[in-house]
Parts: sequence; C-alpha cells; structure tokens
Amino acid sequence: MNLSSLDLTIIILFFVVFLVIGLFVSKKAGSSSKEFFLSGRNMPWWLLGISMVATTFSADTPNLVADIVRQNGVAGNWVWWAFLITGMLTVFVYAKLWRKSGVLTDLEFYEKRYSGKEAAFLRGFRAIYLGVFFNIMIMASVCLAAIKIGEVMFDLEPWKTVVYASLITVAYSSLGGLRGVILTDFLQFIVAMVGSIAAAIYIVNLPEIGGLTALVERPEIASKLSIIPDINNRELFISLLVIPIAVQWWSVWYPGSEPGGGGYIAQRMLSAKNEKNAVSATLLFNITHYALRPWPWIIIALASLVVYPDLASIQTAFPNVSPDKLGNDLGYSAMLLSLPKGLLGIVVASLIAAFMSTISTHLNWGSSYVVFDFYQRFVKPEATDKELVRVGRFSTVILMVLAGLFALVLTNAYQAFQILLSIGAGTGSIFILRWFWWRINAYSEITGMVVSFILALFLNVEGFSPSALFELSNDYKLLISVGVTTIAWVSVTLMTKPTDHSVLASFYNKVKPYGSGWNGFKILAKQGKIDLEEGTGRLSIDILAMFLGIIIVYSALFSTGMFIYGNLTNGVILLVISLGAALLLKNTWKKLKF
Repeated sequence: MNLSSLDLTIIILFFVVFLVIGLFVSKKAGSSSKEFFLSGRNMPWWLLGISMVATTFSADTPNLVADIVRQNGVAGNWVWWAFLITGMLTVFVYAKLWRKSGVLTDLEFYEKRYSGKEAAFLRGFRAIYLGVFFNIMIMASVCLAAIKIGEVMFDLEPWKTVVYASLITVAYSSLGGLRGVILTDFLQFIVAMVGSIAAAIYIVNLPEIGGLTALVERPEIASKLSIIPDINNRELFISLLVIPIAVQWWSVWYPGSEPGGGGYIAQRMLSAKNEKNAVSATLLFNITHYALRPWPWIIIALASLVVYPDLASIQTAFPNVSPDKLGNDLGYSAMLLSLPKGLLGIVVASLIAAFMSTISTHLNWGSSYVVFDFYQRFVKPEATDKELVRVGRFSTVILMVLAGLFALVLTNAYQAFQILLSIGAGTGSIFILRWFWWRINAYSEITGMVVSFILALFLNVEGFSPSALFELSNDYKLLISVGVTTIAWVSVTLMTKPTDHSVLASFYNKVKPYGSGWNGFKILAKQGKIDLEEGTGRLSIDILAMFLGIIIVYSALFSTGMFIYGNLTNGVILLVISLGAALLLKNTWKKLKF
C-alpha cells in the first residue's frame, strides 16, 4: 500500500460525494425512461460539453498517451489527434441534424432513415453488437487501466481492483441515470484536470528530472519532442501522420470520435435543449478534449523515460506487477508514486473519477440500447416506463460484470486501442454519407459492419489469418480493411433497392439535410407527387466553420507545446493564428442555421 491515511481519506470522500449525487437525482431519474436515458432533453450546452470531455478522460487515456509517447514520441499522438477532423465535422454538420431527428438513441435512426425488416434487424443487431459486445470491450480497456493503477498503487490483485472500482460506479449510474452521470461528470472533470496539471508540475520539478527546461534538453528526450514525425523516416511518417490524417479520421468508427457522430456523443446531443445547444456542447468538447488536456499527460510520459527508460526498469521497480500486464503504459502510474501525501490522494482520486466518468457513461449508453433498441422494440413493446427503467438498471449491472471479466485478459492500453480501430475500419464513410446520399440503405450498413468485423478477425487474430497477413503492420491492415469494406458496401448499395420513398420523404422533411446527394430522390419525389420541405442550411458555410475550428484547436495545441519546449516565437505565432481563426469563426457562427 503506497497511499497514506490522508490520501485514502481524500479518495473515500470523493466516492461518497459521487454516491450522494446518484442518490439525490435517483427519484427524478426513475420517473421516466426519457429522464433516465436523456435527462429530459433539457440539458445546457456547457454541462453537456464538459460531460463529453469527462467521459473521454478515462483512466486508460493517460496510460495510452504514456504508451504512445514512450514508444513513438509526442508525434505518435497523431493516432488520436487526427480524430479532431471528424470531431469538428460532427460539430458543424451533424450535431444539429442529430438533434432535429428527435430520436431517443442513435440506433433509432435506422428505422427513421431505412425501411423494411432489414432496418429493424440492423437496429436490433447493433443494439446488442454495440451496446453489449463492443461496449464491453471499451469498458474492459478502461478497467485494464484501473487494474494497472491498482497493482502499482495498492498492490491489489486484478480481480479485486475491478470489484472495488465498479461497485460505486454501478451504484450511482443505475440510480441517477444520465442526469446523475452528467452532474458527476462535471465534478470529475474538475478533479481530473486539477490532478493531472498538479502532478505534471510536481513531477517535472523532481531532482532527477531537474525542471522543464532540463527535461526537454536531455538527449534521450529531445528525440521524442517533435510534434510532426520525421519525414526522413518514411515508414514512421506514413504510420504516425499520413494514415491518421488521410484515412483514419473518416473511415474508422471509434467511440467518442464516430464519423458523423454517434454513441454517447449522440446521446449528449440528443439530450440538449435545442440544436444550438447541441452544436455548442460538441464544440466545447472538441476544444477541451484536444487543446486543453494532452500536455500534462505528455510531460509525465516524457519524465517517465528519465526515471524508467525501459520495461526492464519498470519491472525491477514493481516486481509484483503481473507479467502479462507489464507495458509502457505503466510509465504514467509509476511516476505518480513520486507525489507527496495529499497530492497523491488527489491525483489517484482524479484517476478514479476519470474511470467512473467513462464507465458510468458507457453503462448508461449501453443500457439505453438494450432497453429502447432491443427490449422495447422487439421483446415487449408495451412495457411501461417504470419497467424500462428497471431493465436499464439491471442491464447496467450485467454490462459491468462482463466488462470486468474481459479486462482480466487484456494486456495493454494500445492493444485495446488497435483492436477497436480494426473492428470499426471502413465503416466511417457510411456514417458520414448516409445523411447526404439517399441511395444508402440498410444493406449498406449491414455489409460494412459484417465485412469490417470479419476482416478484423482475419487480419488480427492468430489462427484466423495466414501468417503473411497476420505479420503485416497495423497501417497496412487498416488500409486493407478500409479498402475492402468500402468497395463492399458501395457495391451492395448500388445492387440493392433504395429505401422506401415514404420513409425517405419522412426523414428528409424531419431532418432537412442539404447537398446534391438528395437530388436524385427529389426528382423521384416530384414524379410521385411527394412533398419535400427544402432545408435552410448551407453545407459550404458548415465546412468553412469546420476548418476554422480545426485551425483553432491544432494551433492552440501546438502553441502550448512550443511554450513548453521554450520556443516562444513559434508559440506566439501559433497562438495568434488560433485567436485569428477564432475571430473568423465568431463571424461565421452568425451565418450558421439552427
């Protein structure tokens, strides 16, 4: 046990506060299924935006960043920084469309946009596929981080960590519903940010580190500092920058960064007061997620290379860590042991808060799929609101148990990240285009889902894959998956009948999408005397706002890095670019249609 009584008191206090919040809102949350899963559709943008950020601030994220930085340097973070592009696309194009749709879950979209038994099948299957199986994998990767923190900080066996970390989370998630999750998210985000920044400041000033300037001037660290990968190292440059920017952001379905929005991000947008609040919340999320949070984690990861330069040094320092859990992602947790009493308690509490925030969101999101898109839709359509809430609470517990069991077989954070990327490869383009191309139908999505999953097994699971394919790098596997999946779903789209015209007309009049992708249907609708209401938005203005948002965030992110590295000139230039883009976005905002 490496925590003092003061540290433990701080941690227990946070546990109590979170549980009290869950109990406080439990009565209102249980009043109806809409209240339990969408918090009554009246949440303000700032609370929703912070909730989105807190959810993605999971306990495994600092571990993942440490793993990336220790292996590939700061530039390795492009593997997730590239998702800002799809994030800003969601902000300015899709957030308002989701809110206009009026659905309870993003899976209900399937029967609003598509027709026939295939649409019903797609909704029900993805409710189980995403809400249960895929969701369990995501939560298991978060539980893996908790296991590693438990081993390093508390000398706990993996199964004990999972049990202890899950009990309070399941309690307030099942009691408070989405409202309880969002309210605790707000507190958890504050604690998590304070903890990570305070930890970075203290650790970088340890005697063995010698301060920020000394850290970045060390020869073994200097090679890790570049924000852009070395173009002379062709393979690394393509892997770390070209693939994420050119392919990954639009082609891969990844939780929290879904092309076109989806999952718990869509759940937050659907619970907003109106379209403007949905857009504002998602914008706040992307700015905070990419521009504000990463550098404290990066600094600690760099410092860990000084104290623990390789895996052997980590193993020597922590001999009780399970051999199958030993990895570079332990560098972050290992450095936290240098913190003094009190601060260590706050930082550990912040990691626990991050764990609870992410897990609680995924539990509520997954159970919403089980309740609305499977149980109510296919098992018992006449179920009362009270019964739906009970089913939601029961499924919350089951999901947590299954996720905890799966976490025991994972080994490192980057492994889980790559598994999730491979399963969703090639499907992202469907989610982007289905709002703007009328020919996409339910068979398009079924094909994309099935082909990408089969390819993930074929390319990544030993025994399924020929050795020549299994030994390919993750980049080549991603390109193969994206190429084959895209060809498959486009071919099926063109070979199958389009969605029923009455369903398309209803969807069009409800959401009012815009762009030339609906022109073919407009001609058919006119011939069939179907009335369509024209949308008022302009895609060109939305795309302009998207690019301005990207410039704001990337410039702010890199400006912070330059200041940390002591490069004041470039830091100021990038800051000016960020502020200039912000002023342009302010003017463009007035032209957006909500």
